[in-house]
Amino acid sequence: MTNPATTNPATADRLCDRAAARIRWARQLERGFVLAAWALLGLLAVVFLSLFAGVLQTGWERLQPDFFLTFASRRAAQAGILAAWVGTLVVMAVTAAVAIPLGVAAGVYLEEYARPGRLTTLIEVNIVNLAGVPSIVYGLLALGLFVRLLGLGASILTAGLTLGLLILPIVVVATREAIRTVPQSIREASYAVGATRWQTVWQHVLPAALPGILTGIIIGLARAIGETAPLVTIGAVTFIAFLPPAPFSPEAPFLSFDWLWAPFTALPIVTFDWTSRPNPAFRPNAAAAALVLTFLTAVMNATAVWLRYRLRQRQLW
Repeated sequence: MTNPATTNPATADRLCDRAAARIRWARQLERGFVLAAWALLGLLAVVFLSLFAGVLQTGWERLQPDFFLTFASRRAAQAGILAAWVGTLVVMAVTAAVAIPLGVAAGVYLEEYARPGRLTTLIEVNIVNLAGVPSIVYGLLALGLFVRLLGLGASILTAGLTLGLLILPIVVVATREAIRTVPQSIREASYAVGATRWQTVWQHVLPAALPGILTGIIIGLARAIGETAPLVTIGAVTFIAFLPPAPFSPEAPFLSFDWLWAPFTALPIVTFDWTSRPNPAFRPNAAAAALVLTFLTAVMNATAVWLRYRLRQRQLW
């Protein structure tokens, strides 16, 4: 049945004019939104660059070789970050050893093996919620569980376990999202030639999902390296003048794990300590330590982007 409004030329023209006016209004709103987004982005960039320039100006003079090769001192001119950057590296090593196997295994199980149901849904919801929990909560958990209940003390092992739990949800979510990007046809082709589910996952799914998994792991570690609240909560040392024991021993079995029980400090801890001191002479030290921490974080994020780009070039879909 023909609509009388469309057969009237005047009415049709009015409808066309209204539609054109709505389109113009929508385009103006889009332009306004884009301009507002660019303005906010520019404002954030200006704020960040101004803060970074201030930190760089304050701490640039302290970025000398002796600053990296000396221990902390009560004298600002003689204080260094040797124990801090070594402690950061060993804590990150323990964090990676805890979070990567557990996170990847959990992501693979939930995506490839777990059957849909209430329990699986409950686990998935809790993992997503844990990714947004403030880091101080993990510090309180570690204080009660690792430090007091298990008696691990304020050690490197405690710090690594704490930060490992902190980034574990990030690794799990990143692993699941990376596995979801693998086409189902790859699994079907593997099953078609007689491969088992584990062979399919290990030889086909995980290599194909590796770029996304690595990106999530590195981004998680980049977050963990700058965390201060959990380390302060578990009792990290602010002043330390020695390094952890070496992991290698001249006697059999040539490996020593005494360093896991050693006290430690880290770059965020010394930065916080020097910033909170009333002596203004420590401010350049705090700025220099912040620059080192910012550089490490930027390198880790850049590495994640580079690895993702390089590995995705090898994918054929």
